[in-house]
Amino acid sequence: MRNYTPENITDLGPDDIFVFGSNLAGHHAGGAARVARQRFGAIEGQGVGIQGQSYAIPTMQGGVETIKPYVDEFVDLAREWDQNTFYVTRIGCGIAGFKDEEIAPLFDEAYDLYNVRLPESFAHIIEDERAKRKNDETEERKDKED
Repeated sequence: MRNYTPENITDLGPDDIFVFGSNLAGHHAGGAARVARQRFGAIEGQGVGIQGQSYAIPTMQGGVETIKPYVDEFVDLAREWDQNTFYVTRIGCGIAGFKDEEIAPLFDEAYDLYNVRLPESFAHIIEDERAKRKNDETEERKDKED
């Protein structure tokens, strides 16, 4: 059974990391960023990366394409830090104004990592997109065989 990021995280175990959306300037004033600053060691003025028991992914600097490189960096770190469990919040889907359907696909690689927990909505979107890709590939193969 798949584990998801809880809706409301108020405490973490010693090896857990809270992953939140931030801005490049590191002003952690609202939403999950404020929770990260108040509870999990996010550093005011640091907009990217690991800080305390949190990890910042910038989401306020442009479109989805500007977020992807930061998500890729996060995925690389999560692979390397496999002793930690990363709880990804619905980054970009609050103050930044993106929809889950826009952000979730950025975490496709993270979906397969045993130490990354995604929001349930992100996981379902990734599962649906993978099923659609598989169906499309099956249809393509059938077309080539005919």
